[in-house]
Amino acid sequence: MTRTLLVALAVAAVAAAGCASMAVTDQALVDRTAFALGLDKSAFTISNRTDEGTTTRYAVKTKAGQEYNCFVGGSFNVTGRSVSEAICTRKGEPMKNPLLR
Repeated sequence: MTRTLLVALAVAAVAAAGCASMAVTDQALVDRTAFALGLDKSAFTISNRTDEGTTTRYAVKTKAGQEYNCFVGGSFNVTGRSVSEAICTRKGEPMKNPLLR
């Protein structure tokens, strides 16, 4: 019985660790996007959210009419929920490495 319980807990932990839909909240998307774009949280809208494993991809449109494709990574670990910073690229432009800017 103990072995079955341990296996069930291990499977549940692995499943929860890889699920961006549970780790990435709407508020986290707004916070990370505002920081990445240098905008006020009320200056844009988020749409077309897609959770793919540990990645959440979404579209952003600013009140000025600019459009971006963004993504964040999200998971659970021993310290709790973990969400990466947003990486955003203007629609129509190629993705750039943010570390090389």
